[in-house]
Amino acid sequence: MLTPAIYRTTVTHRRRTPVVHQFAYPSYSWYVDIDEPPRLPWWLRPFAVFDASDHLVGSSGDTLRQRVERFLAQRGVAAPAGRIYALLQARVAGYVFNPISLFWCHDRDEQLQHVIAEVHNTYGERHAYLLPPAETPVAVAKQFYVSPFNPVDGHYLVRAPRPGADVDVSIALFRAEEQVFDATMRGIGYPATDRRVARMQLIAPLAPLVVAARIRLQGITLWLRRVPVVKR
Repeated sequence: MLTPAIYRTTVTHRRRTPVVHQFAYPSYSWYVDIDEPPRLPWWLRPFAVFDASDHLVGSSGDTLRQRVERFLAQRGVAAPAGRIYALLQARVAGYVFNPISLFWCHDRDEQLQHVIAEVHNTYGERHAYLLPPAETPVAVAKQFYVSPFNPVDGHYLVRAPRPGADVDVSIALFRAEEQVFDATMRGIGYPATDRRVARMQLIAPLAPLVVAARIRLQGITLWLRRVPVVKR
């Protein structure tokens, strides 16, 4: 898929224990070359702002590539010499919420070298995981407090192939070899034309805000069902 692109997605969450609870919602994500962010006409810019400070860790004024390079350097990995593609949410009307952002880092020959999966929670915190390039699921220890109903233990199985005509990302949480939760993001990609960007504001207005509200609403539902809250 050429960049920039928009993937119209369906996101599903399924909890398996201590109660069975699942939900799905429509959304969309941007697929971009982080060195060549979309250039939109002035009237669309409030609906798609890409700010490096919304991702990873860095200093004020850093580019997103610099933040990716800093993340890799902290883990003893050389900076990628090729393109870095990302699947993420943009700021819409000044607000952004990225439950998960993915970065695919390539060498000069366009061979995939590393994948970064960055998770955000509804408390405004973020944590990123370094993954090897793989079409099959890879395991990574859970290290971040995402949900008030899950402790920080166990491991994830993450499948995050680089998007093509469609996107198919899945994450499953295991605790003591038992799968307790899984989430998927699946959808079809389209060129990010001005018309497409405008149309998404009608189909999914204020998408980041709506996604955050939906996740909080599901948390209230679980609390009402007396699912135990795990303190930080």
